[in-house]
Amino acid sequence: MANDGSEEFKLVSPSITNEGRLPRQYTDEGQGAKKNISPPLEWYNLPQGTKTLALVVEDIDAPDPDGPIVPWTQWVVVNIPPSAKRLPEGLSGKEDMGEEYRGMKEGNNDLKVPGWCAPKLPTHGHRIQFKLYALDFEVNLGNKVLF
Repeated sequence: MANDGSEEFKLVSPSITNEGRLPRQYTDEGQGAKKNISPPLEWYNLPQGTKTLALVVEDIDAPDPDGPIVPWTQWVVVNIPPSAKRLPEGLSGKEDMGEEYRGMKEGNNDLKVPGWCAPKLPTHGHRIQFKLYALDFEVNLGNKVLF
């Protein structure tokens, strides 16, 4: 059961407040070692039959210099084992993610590199959307995950 007593499949971050602001250490605006690190995420109530999870994080207010607002992909993670209940802070980019995350892969973001791409917010008020998908199959995309 989720912390709030509901039974729905839910993704949360203990570091993001109710106002929904992404703390500076998870953006390009952080300082030193507290900059451009992936945020901690937790999930509850996986649907029955879940074989793997996939995460996509996008800035849904990113402007395209040549056109309209289009989502900017910040992070793609596939084959997250359903036995894992969270992604700890700073997990992105680690060579050895531990046994709990065996088989998990980070995909390319819109900078065409794998891992967390901290938002570079030209203005405040951008919405960063975190989507976690419960899949009934394992994603097999070879050695690289492209998005």
